[in-house]
Amino acid sequence: MSDAGGNQTFQGALAGIRILDLSRVLAGPYCAQMLADQGAAVLKIEPPQGDETRTFGPPFVGDSAAYFFSVNRNKQAIALDLGTAAAREVLLRLLEQSDVLIENFLPGTMEKWGLGYAEVLAERFPRLVYCRITGFGLDGPLGNLPGYDAVLQAMGGVMSINGDADGGPTRVGMPLVDVVTGIHSAFGVMVALAERQRSGKGQLLEACLYDTALSLLIPHAANWLASGQVPVRTGSGHPNISPYDKFAARDGEIFLGVVNDGQFRKFCRAVGRDAWAVDARFADSRARMANRVVLRQEIEAALKDVESAELCRTLMAAGVPAGPVQSVDQALNHAHTAHRNMKVEIGGATVLGVPIKLSRTPGSVRSAPPAFGQDTQRVLAEVGYSSREINHLIADGAVLTRRKTAQRL
Repeated sequence: MSDAGGNQTFQGALAGIRILDLSRVLAGPYCAQMLADQGAAVLKIEPPQGDETRTFGPPFVGDSAAYFFSVNRNKQAIALDLGTAAAREVLLRLLEQSDVLIENFLPGTMEKWGLGYAEVLAERFPRLVYCRITGFGLDGPLGNLPGYDAVLQAMGGVMSINGDADGGPTRVGMPLVDVVTGIHSAFGVMVALAERQRSGKGQLLEACLYDTALSLLIPHAANWLASGQVPVRTGSGHPNISPYDKFAARDGEIFLGVVNDGQFRKFCRAVGRDAWAVDARFADSRARMANRVVLRQEIEAALKDVESAELCRTLMAAGVPAGPVQSVDQALNHAHTAHRNMKVEIGGATVLGVPIKLSRTPGSVRSAPPAFGQDTQRVLAEVGYSSREINHLIADGAVLTRRKTAQRL
């Protein structure tokens, strides 16, 4: 299996690592994309109906929703109906040349197909790193239940700490639990691959959305464990730091991040309020937290007539973290976004860039997310199938080159 698009010249940090991505929607595909960005050869294996995110639109880019484009670049693609014995044999042949398998099926699905890790794959492919992503894990009171990001935000306490104090629990406006589960999974894959260099053995790693949701409760879990006080919603403010919040300037909102006494003194000087730095109510972090309401009132009065861009430039130059509250289009069109190569044109599509920058072996965006089954002929030929055999697999429905439209039950 070559790199996405058949590129044999790119040498990222993970060049030579071969990954089968059987996952759909977000956490698993995001994990696989992170590894693909760094040079791993990732083959996305879709079910007959395709990855659900191909339909999560509008907007659409060609035949697939823009959502699909956010987590599937740098991959090759085929489609298998793993409910058939012939497709399962294709998968097993692909595994002979693979280092990692990533899946996020409902627990028990791989076992139902005779492809369970403990029962089959561990013995047949002892060097395989098997990444299983689930909603709640396989056992315990909630084991084997399905899970989606927003459900886990709700159950994991994330929604309870998000939103304004006078409002109700609110979903974070991006799939935070899914994305971080994908990052955890990619980290787990790298740890398992590193350990394999010593032992020569693969292993099973598990990541679940429930664990991720709980791991995100920083510092709220630690606060509750230490004090017994249930965290409350603080809007954009911080439960332990003040002033760490958004404030209105003359022409828009800024976010002010003052995390220590030195920065507070610099802030006071920059906005012409040196008296605050020696005011006993604001002199140190503990005092500022105790008097955060009155401090906010003082800051709002001081900033209400100041132009936001000028204010942010002044504060940042003084060593005080501050920035304008921008919309998505403003953030993506910012000059620094282009400078950091975080918006990339590839194959007629625009995708986000690679956020991890390595000095000698940088990752890259090399190919747009694949069309459904676009690499079928080349991928299967690489593992020994003849053209006649490939055509027979397609005719029998074990391998698909067109998406089925019937919904998955």
